[in-house]
Amino acid sequence: MRRFSLVIAALALLAASPALAQRGACHKGASFEQWLDAFKRDAVAQGVSQRAIAASAHLMTYDQQVVNKDRGQKVFSQTFLEFSDRMVARHRIDGGIFRISKNRPLFQKIEQQFGVPAPVIAAFWALETDFGGFMGNMPTIKSVTSLAYDCRRPDLFRKQLIASLKIVDHGDLSPDQMIGPFAGELGQFQFLPAHYEDYGIDYDGDGRRDLIHSAPDALASAANYLSKIGWKRGQPWLEEVRVPAQMDWAQADLTIQHPRSQWARWGVTRPDGGTLQADAQPASLLLPMGRLGPAFLAYPNFQVFLEWNQSIVYSTSAAYLATRIAGAPAMHRGSKMPTFASAQIRELQTLLARRGHDVGKIDGFLGLKSRAAVKAEQIKAGLPADSYPTPELVARLQGR
Repeated sequence: MRRFSLVIAALALLAASPALAQRGACHKGASFEQWLDAFKRDAVAQGVSQRAIAASAHLMTYDQQVVNKDRGQKVFSQTFLEFSDRMVARHRIDGGIFRISKNRPLFQKIEQQFGVPAPVIAAFWALETDFGGFMGNMPTIKSVTSLAYDCRRPDLFRKQLIASLKIVDHGDLSPDQMIGPFAGELGQFQFLPAHYEDYGIDYDGDGRRDLIHSAPDALASAANYLSKIGWKRGQPWLEEVRVPAQMDWAQADLTIQHPRSQWARWGVTRPDGGTLQADAQPASLLLPMGRLGPAFLAYPNFQVFLEWNQSIVYSTSAAYLATRIAGAPAMHRGSKMPTFASAQIRELQTLLARRGHDVGKIDGFLGLKSRAAVKAEQIKAGLPADSYPTPELVARLQGR
């Protein structure tokens, strides 16, 4: 475990050092000023006006604090229940119900046009900004400039900086109006600037796409985005279920779909023990905390939640919140579930990687790749293959 501590300390030192960050290998020793001059030339070549660049110049600066925050994100190391207990709170459920009722004609118009139901839009609205209550307090252009220069994800944020300047060019927002969190998101649904450019809609008819101040613009833009990334009109997204103890747990996998009738034949029921609708609707069995935790049928629309945010913890929480706003009762929490701290997940990922599994980045987050590797080792060891780690599996991986 000390080995992991030394690696983390080294990364923290790198993130905290402006000299190291500003002389990263991705810039071949160029200073920030040299990099910025070259960026401005490229932005003009991509259609950004000199006017937008001049208007934004006072914010196109490097902020080491932004880079440090970007390198220190830890929120999705929480388990599904830890995260959902905090985020799927009563005030967000009630707030979603209230806002749908208050703006019913608007939500009905949006659903008719884009096919996305109000509870789904309201769930993202709640989780991203508490219905526009807090959208961040940092200058977006400064944030994306800093992250475009940093060597961790320069291509992603260079694209966001170009998009930010085009938003200024179009007259949607002024540079000083573009305020958000450190990672550069904007508006009531926290769109990255490129998503703002690609999916933003002027829905209130004032000639500007204002996803910060205009709820109609923000709500319609969210629905437009969800529709464009695959939302299927009139289809479900998530449904809590009860699973029998004798289940073939290897079937619990988002990459495996069966008709709802097949899940019913295997003994999967509604939470109250009632019979599932036995039809051809495809669904996957989702166990975010393994066979001892909550259980859901995830329908094809659940993939849209994963497209919004690839974290299984966030996506399941958002989909669950949408069901609560739509009227579903609180989920059954399960019992006796093992929990793992972030450092323990990193150790697990290291053990899995040594056995040849692709777990992605060893980061302490139990993502989809890590869960697939866990499942493969569970099958090999003859353990219940529910894709969620247990102390017994870790002991076997350690050779104990």
